[in-house]
Amino acid sequence: MLRSFLSGIGFWLGLMEGLAGQGELRGLTWGLGRLGPLVSVGALAMARPKPLALATSLPVAAALQVGLASLSRPRLNPRLRLQPGQYLDRTIERVAIEGAYGLVPALHITPNTGARSAVCVAHGSGCDKTFYAWRLTDECIGQGLAVLLIDLDGHGESPRAQAYPAILESVAAPARWLRERYDRVALLGMSLGGAVTARAVAEGTPCDALVLWEVAPQLRLNADEYRQVQRSEALRILRPTLLHLFRDGTIYHVVRAWQTSGIRAEIGTWDLFDHLDLMESLGRLKAQATRPQLLLIYAERDAIVSAEATEAVRTTTEGWGEFHLIPGASHVSLPSEPATIGTTVTWLAAKLRLA
Repeated sequence: MLRSFLSGIGFWLGLMEGLAGQGELRGLTWGLGRLGPLVSVGALAMARPKPLALATSLPVAAALQVGLASLSRPRLNPRLRLQPGQYLDRTIERVAIEGAYGLVPALHITPNTGARSAVCVAHGSGCDKTFYAWRLTDECIGQGLAVLLIDLDGHGESPRAQAYPAILESVAAPARWLRERYDRVALLGMSLGGAVTARAVAEGTPCDALVLWEVAPQLRLNADEYRQVQRSEALRILRPTLLHLFRDGTIYHVVRAWQTSGIRAEIGTWDLFDHLDLMESLGRLKAQATRPQLLLIYAERDAIVSAEATEAVRTTTEGWGEFHLIPGASHVSLPSEPATIGTTVTWLAAKLRLA
């Protein structure tokens, strides 16, 4: 029985290694994927595993696969791609942008070929400027767009607590800073960052293009509802499309990238969303004669932003914004979905292109 069990482990290890290698999921391989077939054949030659042994050995083999991959590739950490420095295709510098209430910490990322357009990215609640931002940054640099990753007040390296209306300067100051350096500027905000960005633009912050990802018009959840949302999002994040993250890092580093400094607040997030009032911001912008071009991207299976709220946003911006609903995506998964990033960067490249 032990021999059959060990053979099952070897068979699964080889199969998973081969599949990870074929999918170029470097973060899930320990032998470049080439050893997979040999390991499986060797395991089957040792003993033909019985069905029970195959079933019981699968979880053990899966744990071994991800463990061996993490141990064999300790430097395969996607957040290292956002460290300040000079790289083959880009330069990353840490900047502190002067705002009305103090400095806004940011990373300024520029393609070495130069750029005439830039995108400012505002993260979601509880996140920071580097939170799963490497793939979006890579795609923007590939299109010749500079990127500014910022910390909202109360998050990351910001020295200030989350407060209203001061948090609007987290976006307004970086937007002005970019306008002094680039011909065209886009603002991209996700969730809370999107609500802050939309309000800042409605209050007069200049931009040529506005991108909003999964922004809730209002956010009010009691304790039971919040726990249900957490459970739903935890289940919905397990999507095959997110396997692409393991092309960039091991499971250890991909999970570690989730850790942030949390929120330091003078105003709660629920109340902050009320003050930001997304629908009022969008209505005010839509009525303006000169308004930024608008892209909205929402998740089909969002447990935080209801289908009714999503439809309300779409209806409010009809005739102005371009709206996309990403099939199968959840609130947590949307910013990392290839469809979200691809649609956004293609749209930005077209809208910010200069004649």
